[in-house]
Amino acid sequence: MITESDHLAAALDRVAQVHPELHDVRADLLRFIIDQGIQAIEAEQFESIEKRKKAITEVAGSLNNVWPENWRELMRAEWPE
Repeated sequence: MITESDHLAAALDRVAQVHPELHDVRADLLRFIIDQGIQAIEAEQFESIEKRKKAITEVAGSLNNVWPENWRELMRAEWPE
């Protein structure tokens, strides 16, 4: 059960103005708000994942050739036998 606060009541009234087909049932208005919130959160998560993928793609390969191809041999040569 959800208590209808002033803030929630105002939100439900705004949705009822935009979607008059839902006006008669407050529970339907609340479901609409919840569905919109879920979609917004999913879109935000998708955007965040896409930003991360883009950042990874941008830096991928940026450290190529930082070490010489024979780096292992050079490193091992520094250690006593």
